[in-house]
Amino acid sequence: MSGNSTLGFERNQGGDELASTETERLERLCKSSGDGILVAPAEKGIERIEARFQGNGFSPHRHDTYAIGLTMAGVQTFTYRGEKRASMPGQVIVIHPDEEHDGGAGTREGLRYRMLYVTPERISEILSAAGHAELPYVPAPVVSDLRFRRDLADALSDIDQQLGNLKRECLIADLADCLTRHSDRGKRPSRMLDWPSLKRCAEFLRENCSEQIRIEALESLTDMDRFTLSRQFRKIYGTSPHRFLIMRRLDGAKAKLAEGAQLAEVAIDSGFADQGHMTRHFRKAYGMTPGQWRQLAGQPAGQV
Repeated sequence: MSGNSTLGFERNQGGDELASTETERLERLCKSSGDGILVAPAEKGIERIEARFQGNGFSPHRHDTYAIGLTMAGVQTFTYRGEKRASMPGQVIVIHPDEEHDGGAGTREGLRYRMLYVTPERISEILSAAGHAELPYVPAPVVSDLRFRRDLADALSDIDQQLGNLKRECLIADLADCLTRHSDRGKRPSRMLDWPSLKRCAEFLRENCSEQIRIEALESLTDMDRFTLSRQFRKIYGTSPHRFLIMRRLDGAKAKLAEGAQLAEVAIDSGFADQGHMTRHFRKAYGMTPGQWRQLAGQPAGQV
């Protein structure tokens, strides 16, 4: 039996935190009666869902995509490559394309999970541009990896909105990196970091943070493919280019909020889709809403 079989699953720290920070959309799903699935808006090469099941969720099947997801609450059980597996809250599930599997709840309390499906050609495109010809195969279908979990949680949080070009492409590059790190090929030697190009990229994101930036612009600016750019950028700045952009938008939003601007106006001027979009990112970054932050900073609450 492997380490993630039902005889040896571990309770991963951080699972309770994940379950307690469910989005409102998932909470609405879980309050509804019976099983249910929410499907995110369609995007190129990627699909996202939120699901709730009692008992057996689905019978054995296979699909031609990577299935990568997070168990949010309950115990997720499934049969994969001849073994019964179990995933606890906070653990990452990786199902390789064309591998048969089933799935359902391992306890009477039921199961809540989020999953994304990415076509293997999207992973191959990114890896081949960086000189890696083979599609990564992850032997263990249940992984405990904080960075992997955070990348997925960020991608699966706003299930009712499209990811957009930059966030989607950074996500796929990050997923390709995580799959490679956990694949049977092992770790690859690190390359020298291109500091001048990465600094140009960061400065470009700062100066244009209120604009809708495409990944192609960053590739052209740095003369790097998106996989290499994402890996090297994270090594210097500790996060993805998209997350770096979001934080610079929030910096600008805080400055405008301190000046007394209305929340809806601040959201649009800072580059967010709308006030709700800004509020969700603000809460993720600072643990409070923009209105609460302004009150604590000594400014009138204004329009909430």
